[in-house]
Amino acid sequence: MTLQLSIVIPIFNEEDLLPELFSRLERTRSLLRDRCHILLDEQEILFVNDGSKDKTFILIREFCSTHKGYRLINLSRNFGHQLAISAGMNYATGEFIVIMDGDLQDPPEFIVELYLKCNEGFDVVYATRDKREGESIFKRMTASAFYRLIKSLVSFDIPMDTGDFRIMSKRMVAHICSMPESHRFIRGMVSWVGFAQTGISYHRDKRYAGTTKFSLRKMMRFAFDGITSFSALPLKFASYLGFIMAFLGLVYFLYILYLKLFTTQTIQGWSSLMLLVLIVSGVQLITLGVIGEYVGRIYDESKKRPLFIIEGIYPK
Repeated sequence: MTLQLSIVIPIFNEEDLLPELFSRLERTRSLLRDRCHILLDEQEILFVNDGSKDKTFILIREFCSTHKGYRLINLSRNFGHQLAISAGMNYATGEFIVIMDGDLQDPPEFIVELYLKCNEGFDVVYATRDKREGESIFKRMTASAFYRLIKSLVSFDIPMDTGDFRIMSKRMVAHICSMPESHRFIRGMVSWVGFAQTGISYHRDKRYAGTTKFSLRKMMRFAFDGITSFSALPLKFASYLGFIMAFLGLVYFLYILYLKLFTTQTIQGWSSLMLLVLIVSGVQLITLGVIGEYVGRIYDESKKRPLFIIEGIYPK
């Protein structure tokens, strides 16, 4: 029997919400059977444990051992959200593959709508957030700014206000899995591949339990990964900034030369000189930092290490 649908769920330290997640996944499987005519034997759900430190691994392993259609891919350590998704996609065998987070902000029941829309002839149907419950104003504002910034930097269209919650065809997933890059921004990679894509809106819930695993530092790292993975404009910006500072330095030099040769004004140099040195030094450090980010990526890719290591797949 051909497997019709795979659902990939990366998990990291979510023991508190697992009972509710299991219950809603069971309900979703029944909805897929009744509304989409996908038999239970034609569905699989792949949990990817991304190095959890709590009881997440034990609870999921026990559930998978007693419920047909569920598998657990256990990574050897924490590799990060995007690589955990990549591991799940590599082992998904369905004709269509769904990616969703396990914190229940992405409602599992909405998979039914994604699947029905995908069957209209789309290779990708992404879920667009029309409301974001339980998120601070700062989080919403920075997320909105990030999507609009990256949209202006890349040469292809990345839909705004969307996460990784989406359904994709098997051929789309095959192209994503063929990309060996280690700094992955999957929603950008999906847009880069192309094919027929569309989005449908949904109401994003607040977390059912626990706290977010994305700190401000991780969010900034993720945003910078997204920008530098698909655009070299930061390097160009650093060059432009260097030219601007050099031009301003030349203008200031001509001004000082004019005062020296054609006037009797005393040149008060200490404050202005120190200010200029600090500004130029700051620009140089920023430029070196941007260049260093790209050089670091070249270094990471040159090592050709595997994207992730799997400890085991359960049930065996």
